[in-house]
Amino acid sequence: MISLDGVMQAPGGPKEDVSGGFKYGGWAAPFGDEVYNKVVQEELQPASYLLGRKTFEMWASYWPKHGDFWPGINEGSKYVLSKKMKKKDKRISGWNNSFLVKNVAGIKKLKAGEGAPLQVWGSSKLVQLLLKHDLADELKVKIHPIVLGKGKKLFNKNSIPAAFTLTDSIITPGGVIIATYKRAGKVKTGNAGEV
Repeated sequence: MISLDGVMQAPGGPKEDVSGGFKYGGWAAPFGDEVYNKVVQEELQPASYLLGRKTFEMWASYWPKHGDFWPGINEGSKYVLSKKMKKKDKRISGWNNSFLVKNVAGIKKLKAGEGAPLQVWGSSKLVQLLLKHDLADELKVKIHPIVLGKGKKLFNKNSIPAAFTLTDSIITPGGVIIATYKRAGKVKTGNAGEV
């Protein structure tokens, strides 16, 4: 979930992530409608999840107690990228199917393994790391018709140049563009207006 200006911080609730003085938490809620909710429900199917430490900590304190809404999150494997956490951390051992990943090499090993595709939710720094190391095979973005100005961004200056192909898109009645892009090689350039 991102704003028109690329902010992805705290779309779900007012107190989700107030770091940096962010005061617009819950900005995605007004755009929920039947089409939007249907897409989200489809995304909540069991999968494997790669999460940054902060997102993992928020989720580990919430989802084990609210699995009736999203059973897949508790059933699926959850991999948290963190240099600070330890394997024996209670947050990891306390949430079933949770595992620690220490670095990019660990992410590459996960990607090369068998099993469900890895999904990343939230985790702005993790997404930026994946983009920096060309480890994002697909981007599914929900672009909301709102400009937030400040907040954690999806893209930063460390993203490598990369081309993507649009594979699916929906525009909700509330004006949210839900687009899926697959990695499509290197950036090509040319002159505008030439065929």
